[in-house]
Amino acid sequence: MKPSKLCRNVLFTAMISAMPLAYGAAQAAPVVLSVGMAASDLGTLDPHRGAATQEKIVLAWIYNGLTRFAPGSTDLSTIEGDLAQSWESSEDKKTWTFKLRDDVQFHGDFGKMTSEDVVFSLQRAADPARSSFSSDFANIDKIEAIDPLTVRITLKEASNDLPYVLVGYQGGFIVSKKAVEQFGDDFRVNPVGTGPFAFDTYQASQSVNLKAHTAYFRGTPKIDRIVYRYIRSDASRDLAYESGELDLVYGRQDQQWANRMDKRNDTVLDIIEPAYQGSAYLNISHKPLDDIRVRQAISHAIDTRQVVAFKGEKVAFAPTTIFPMATLGADLEAKLPQYDPEKAKELLKEAGFGNGLTIKAIQSQNITSLGPAQIVQAQLKKVGITLDMDVVEHATYHQQIRQNLSDIVVYGASRFPIADNYLKEFFHSRSAVGKPTAVTNFSHCDVADAQIDAAAKELDPAKRLALWKEAQAKIIEHVCSVPLFEQKLVWARRDTLDYGYQLEGSLSYGPLITEQTTLKK
Repeated sequence: MKPSKLCRNVLFTAMISAMPLAYGAAQAAPVVLSVGMAASDLGTLDPHRGAATQEKIVLAWIYNGLTRFAPGSTDLSTIEGDLAQSWESSEDKKTWTFKLRDDVQFHGDFGKMTSEDVVFSLQRAADPARSSFSSDFANIDKIEAIDPLTVRITLKEASNDLPYVLVGYQGGFIVSKKAVEQFGDDFRVNPVGTGPFAFDTYQASQSVNLKAHTAYFRGTPKIDRIVYRYIRSDASRDLAYESGELDLVYGRQDQQWANRMDKRNDTVLDIIEPAYQGSAYLNISHKPLDDIRVRQAISHAIDTRQVVAFKGEKVAFAPTTIFPMATLGADLEAKLPQYDPEKAKELLKEAGFGNGLTIKAIQSQNITSLGPAQIVQAQLKKVGITLDMDVVEHATYHQQIRQNLSDIVVYGASRFPIADNYLKEFFHSRSAVGKPTAVTNFSHCDVADAQIDAAAKELDPAKRLALWKEAQAKIIEHVCSVPLFEQKLVWARRDTLDYGYQLEGSLSYGPLITEQTTLKK
């Protein structure tokens, strides 16, 4: 039976009326950002435990701190309020008061953030049993909630640096007290923060999936979802990017990869701070490295130009001092040992090793440090030093170098860009591996303890810079380490991905995806 004319008119009108709705629905398809990361799986999404690069990147999208760097910067002068709208300190710089924003909501049903959550978070971050970053908060004596939007922090020693410590980075992230208590140990895969993106799902060895936090205090993000994929293989990540599966990809940290991506018409290459520095730490507690002449010989045998050439001058450059040059307090006129193989041979002979010697190193199979270590090995061989390397899996390497098993440790590191952090972790005797307070002092260096401690307490900026400079000079003279290279981070993205800011650096090691970030597909 044919429909009547009236029925046909009704059907036609209904179809026409439905068309804008269908068209509008198509236009409203979710904007999904796909990210490829060089990792095999999730470690943790607990910000007070997440220390690996792949964790720091995604944690910065989920959480906020009381303070933050301006997006796209690692310049300390850009630090501004984040969850704190203002702060002030007492005249003696020991008591700090923070006023919190009144419009901050946690993800999901965990409600409004208050001073109680801030106190809980910072006390948790300062607790060695619950945090991997407790040493950052060692100077905090007391944290109090004065009212729902006011937090008071009392320090043991006067300091100007508390706003730096509270940046949204590692222990500075604020968590929901209610969520941590509800999930317990499972908080690592049920994170609840205040950031622009909220946790959605996790697929083991595949991805972490995030969704826009519609109640984000800076505005609802323009990206609806993020798929953060774990793709360990460089070749597999490249293939996924080239096939269009990925919009943003963590790069292989070498010039060849950077050049190839830079030539693509649809791609923007981002080479960003913070640079990490690779160094050879010389273990003074082991013979014959307790003889400064042997350490000096090693330093003169190493030509950093070859290491930089191996890395590529687009992504790496020669070191200036014992930590990255973009660090506050770096002595840009430091006098590092110069390459002089004949001088190295003379020093070895003077030390009683004219016929050569053998030293040992535990070495990661990770090419980031293995390549430079192999170059060092070849250079040392030319002056009569045999570097016997035991190449192991990366996790084993991290375990064994902390057991004081290695004469030389080739190690790359990036830290919060202030000299105090590098000096305390890598060159203060308290941080020597093997001690209960160990961090990453693989050399057992102790010659600058007085200057490092004095600088930590110094309130006068000029005097503090002078102490840091003196500490660097002592450490260099004592040859606790041989700086090898500085290397920046490399990312590639579709030219349709706009961060919403100029990306020059990111303390989380990856681009911040904010409420302003857009992606056109």
